[in-house]
Amino acid sequence: MPSVSPTPNQTAEPIIAIVGLSVKPDRPSYGVARYMQEHGYRIIPVNPMYAGTHILGELCYKDLYEAAKALAADNLKIAIVDCFRKTNDIPPIVGEAIMISASCVWMQLGIVNQDAADKAIKAGLSVVMDRCIKIEHALGNLHGVL
Repeated sequence: MPSVSPTPNQTAEPIIAIVGLSVKPDRPSYGVARYMQEHGYRIIPVNPMYAGTHILGELCYKDLYEAAKALAADNLKIAIVDCFRKTNDIPPIVGEAIMISASCVWMQLGIVNQDAADKAIKAGLSVVMDRCIKIEHALGNLHGVL
């Protein structure tokens, strides 16, 4: 099978929506987003507090639905939903991830919500919990999604 190069509006790596991305450079979410961006991933900020502004050069959206709709206009899709939110905030994020047909929900260090993970798995999504996507990428632990 021939390899296909990405067109100018596509990235070679999966697109990662970071839910809870902060504009503050000293916050873990910002450092993780910057690292992943520097390693070829397109980062889509999702944070209602900063919707309409730019973080790391990308337009920030209020929710995953809005982000997915905007990307669909360019025939692009969010693959990984990386969560920087409290454990109790995860179920509705998983619901949105399922609705936008993401392929993975990634819960950062300290975030475990088994009920939400079970729902995502039942819907066909991969789930990574209690792991930092930046650390895992740096270690080469790609979990089948990076």
